[in-house]
Amino acid sequence: MAEIPKARDFLESSRTAVGDHELRRKLESASARHLDHFAEVKAEFPAYDDERDAAHRIKTGAIAHLDELLIELKSKLEAHGCKVFFAEDAADARGYIVELAKGRGAKNVVKGKSMTTEEIELNGALERAGIDAVETDLGEYIVQLRGERPSHIITPAIHLSKEDIGQLFTDKFGIEYTAEPEKLTAEARSRLRTIFLNADFGVTGVNFAIAETGTLVIVENEGNGRLSSTMPETFVAVMGIEKVIPRLEDLSHFLEILARTATGQKLTTYTSFITGPRREGDLDGPREMHVVILDNGRSAMIADPVLREALNCIRCGACLNVCPIYRRIGGHAYRSVYPGPIGSIISPNLFGSDAGYLPFASTLCGACKDICPVKIDIPRILLHLRWKESAGEHPLKWPRAIERARRGARRFAKIARHPRTVRALGKVAAMVLKPFAHNGYLRRMPGPFGNWTKYRDFPRPRPHQRPAPGPERPPG
Repeated sequence: MAEIPKARDFLESSRTAVGDHELRRKLESASARHLDHFAEVKAEFPAYDDERDAAHRIKTGAIAHLDELLIELKSKLEAHGCKVFFAEDAADARGYIVELAKGRGAKNVVKGKSMTTEEIELNGALERAGIDAVETDLGEYIVQLRGERPSHIITPAIHLSKEDIGQLFTDKFGIEYTAEPEKLTAEARSRLRTIFLNADFGVTGVNFAIAETGTLVIVENEGNGRLSSTMPETFVAVMGIEKVIPRLEDLSHFLEILARTATGQKLTTYTSFITGPRREGDLDGPREMHVVILDNGRSAMIADPVLREALNCIRCGACLNVCPIYRRIGGHAYRSVYPGPIGSIISPNLFGSDAGYLPFASTLCGACKDICPVKIDIPRILLHLRWKESAGEHPLKWPRAIERARRGARRFAKIARHPRTVRALGKVAAMVLKPFAHNGYLRRMPGPFGNWTKYRDFPRPRPHQRPAPGPERPPG
């Protein structure tokens, strides 16, 4: 697993991103479009909140009975002719898929869009084994050409403009420069079609796995997932353990809300139901199908009664679109496969305490909770993880300035328990700072408080005044 940078790296990358005004413009523009489309489709669908309630209830129940559902899913998948492998961690999953590809003599792998394969860093492992893996989702293909990770769960190239992509295609393919989306899409499609026809091994993620029927569901807009799962002779689906839901009838509740929150559509273009490899009489489909079911820290999340709610996530990416932090720094600044609010609560548990700084990358404004289609209380979980870190369960090595500020905050918390002391200190501060105030505000403050006044003014402290007594109450 790649090293997850620590807090200092995040602070540096986020500071750089905030200063990139062109990046902020692109993020604001793309996020605003997502939110506008979402508002439109939500307004014309009165049952939206009822579907959210149903989805929340189904996912919560599924996580509570995950062991039983996974046993049922495995049984049904094997009955359909699939081979099922439970991977304890990313190394297990990578190893299984790479050895399978080598054993089948695969030279070319096509990959449908999948954050789980990003999580296990499958592309790098295949490359080290001498196997060429190509991302076939247009956004994923673009960031792969740039040697980057996706910047967004749903929109991998959200940080790029059409001009950026036009220049990329000119540099990589030697074609005449154009920024017309139709021409760029046609160029990518012509190249990817050839790759699909020559691929002998396909990999995709999974949006939902139905325990009752042993059906894998892939939801997409471009058809690359369907081509990756049907054209190659060998197909591998990679899913986290939390993707399982109990019954086929449960699926409709998620399909009603996923596209609306993710892309502002009533329904995505392609919804594929996969129930095993090619059968006798089938015209297409893989000869061999494998399902890799990944834990990689998820069981530990289930053991935490607060954190387990994060496994309800259906990877719609809506919380990124409304997050004031994400919209200013983008996904790459998080230095994690999963950025934004949802990434801030799952990354520390998937990648270890080196990502434990991410729960602090939030304003706790609650916008992520309001938009989440499965009603995950992200702010509550962020506070829970902050408390765990402060209690020493996930000790972090913070930069010295932040550690001083944290110690100061702990000292203030002790003082704040004594109102008389607070009032006395307030009087002293008001007198000392009065000569330095301008129009009631301080432009500079000493010591660690100077970090605040680098960027904004601070209201001058004023002496505490007791409230005026109210009218005398009549006797009796």
